[in-house]
Amino acid sequence: MASRLAKKWKTIAIVLTIAAIAIGFILQIFQKSELPLGIASGNGRIEAVEVDITTKFGGRLATVLVHEGDAVEMNQALAQIDTKELDAQLRRAEAEVRRARQEKNAAVAVIAQRKSELSLAKKDLERSKGLYENDSISLEQLQRDETAVQTAKATLAAARAQLSSTEAAIEAAIANTELLKVQIEDSVLKAPITGRVLYRLAEPGEVLSAGGKVLTVLDPLDVYMTIFLPTQQAARLAVGADARVVLDGIPDMVIPAKVTFVAPRAQFTPKEVETRTEREKLMFRIKVKIQPEFLKKYGELSKTGVPGEAYVRIGAGSEWPDQLR
Repeated sequence: MASRLAKKWKTIAIVLTIAAIAIGFILQIFQKSELPLGIASGNGRIEAVEVDITTKFGGRLATVLVHEGDAVEMNQALAQIDTKELDAQLRRAEAEVRRARQEKNAAVAVIAQRKSELSLAKKDLERSKGLYENDSISLEQLQRDETAVQTAKATLAAARAQLSSTEAAIEAAIANTELLKVQIEDSVLKAPITGRVLYRLAEPGEVLSAGGKVLTVLDPLDVYMTIFLPTQQAARLAVGADARVVLDGIPDMVIPAKVTFVAPRAQFTPKEVETRTEREKLMFRIKVKIQPEFLKKYGELSKTGVPGEAYVRIGAGSEWPDQLR
């Protein structure tokens, strides 16, 4: 009987010891995971700025020079819209410029001729005035010479108007050629940023309307995570505050970041939040941007869509815990 009682108490002691160890281990985990005051966190996914490469004018896609995953440099040619029709229009517009310039030369020659005619008419009129005063010619002859001067002035004015018209035609023709050259230049779709091709949305031979998407390029230096914080934390969070990002796939790496956006209006938490009490709380959207210096060195590690957790420092005097330094 005594031995059974001793065994029973021994078993109870072992169970209590194991329970105490387990409770201590659990408490230790919770203590480690608990964030200090002034530090807040939220779950999210890595996102990056995506730039759509679109057509400015409608046309047939001639070539696409890159594939999904290719790295591209700023101003690198990515695709080409067929320009055969535009090239023909440009040649015709350039011919219009040449024709208008020839008409201008002809108008200049006509003006010179009309000036000579006016000069001769004025000389005839002066001579007629002297002869009329000496009664050598009739009044009718004098009036005829006066009319000739007025006619010469009118024809000179008409010639000058024709010259102005040809000059305007030249300017219009030149503007048309410049417009066509811009359209031909814009038919070469270039990368507005240095990045990586995320999607190839069109293939050669497709006819696209103005604004048709051809490619989507990812900006590898503009990577961020969107999280949601409750009102009490968001109200004390400032744009530019220090932040940290820890990705699920790389839990040992702490990524430096900055708070670049705090929503001016509250909203409900996104659908991914499962707890009803958290759904009922109004939350603020926070944008945490990863530091470009880190991305230049470890850009390949932070892929879009990777889940993780972002930590933000609400108070300027708050210290980061050791696991987030």
